[in-house]
Order: sequence, then C-alpha cells, then structure tokens
Amino acid sequence: MSIENTACFFGHRKISVTDDLKSRLYNEIENLITTDGINTFLFGSKSQFDDLCYKVITDLKSKYPNIQRVYVRAENEYIDGEGSRAYREGLMEFYEHTYYPESVSGAGKAVYVKRNQHMIDESSVCVCFYDENYLPARRKQSRRDLFDYQPASGTGIAYQYAVKKKKKIINIFSKNQKI
Repeated sequence: MSIENTACFFGHRKISVTDDLKSRLYNEIENLITTDGINTFLFGSKSQFDDLCYKVITDLKSKYPNIQRVYVRAENEYIDGEGSRAYREGLMEFYEHTYYPESVSGAGKAVYVKRNQHMIDESSVCVCFYDENYLPARRKQSRRDLFDYQPASGTGIAYQYAVKKKKKIINIFSKNQKI
C-alpha cells in the first residue's frame, strides 16, 4: 500500500443522503481512480458517510476490480486468535484487508481521533463530508455534572489535521446540503 495511491474517508456520523450527494461522491471517487491512480481506500467506521463511501467503492469495484477496500480498525486490536476468527472472517467478506494501527493502541477515548489521523497520514487524498458549522449534541460529563459541555467534532479534528498535513482534501459537503 503506497501513500500516493491511497485515499481515506471521514465525515459526520449522521448525514442526509441525497441522490445529488451520491452522484457527486461517485464522480469524485471515479475521478480519483481514473485520473489520480488511487487504488486503495481506507475506511473507518461509525458514520453514515463511511457507509455511503463503502457502497460507492463497492459499486465501482465491479468496473475497477483492482481497487482495494481496507478497514482500519479502532477496536478489536487482536483478531488473529481462534475466538476472533468469526469476526475476522466477517470483515473479510466486505474488505480486502484490515489492520489495527500501532498508534491507536492505548489511545483511550481518543481512539477514533488517532485512527483517523493514521488514515490521513497513510493517504495522499482525503474525501470527507465536513460542515464547519456543525456541532455535535451537547453532553454532560457525568450524571452528577450540572452543566453540559460542547464536545468537539471528530470530523472537524480530522479535517484540521488533514489541512495541517497538507493533504489533498475533497469535501463533498455542499452549503445547501442538510446534515
């Protein structure tokens, strides 16, 4: 897997999937394959955008059989043992490869941030769905806390990291798009 031929995906957990969004995403990804020589696509999990990208790549795989779908795990560090065989086999029905990045091990609550940063580091292109005005739902730190806090957007953190790393970023979000 070479960085020059690899793209990753990240986006908001919940999005509104429209025909226009699907079409724009399909065209952008097909252009990456045919023009930029991208043949490896890194996937995370936990978002509707990841699910949509997976469907598009799987659709394009019939036209471009050389492309690879790689699932970068943020959970289940060890899946080579006998007890994990069913999980691994299940993943391999959907992906050509899966791995758990070393940098994610021991990351605690930052596990998804670290996994996304790893995917960005290993890619030349980032395809994302990022609305800079989006904020996740406010949360309480614990049941005893009287005040809510505003968590940071994981997608925003990933986007800023990709900018800092000077990656080519294709943001599929459109101002008239609903999340």
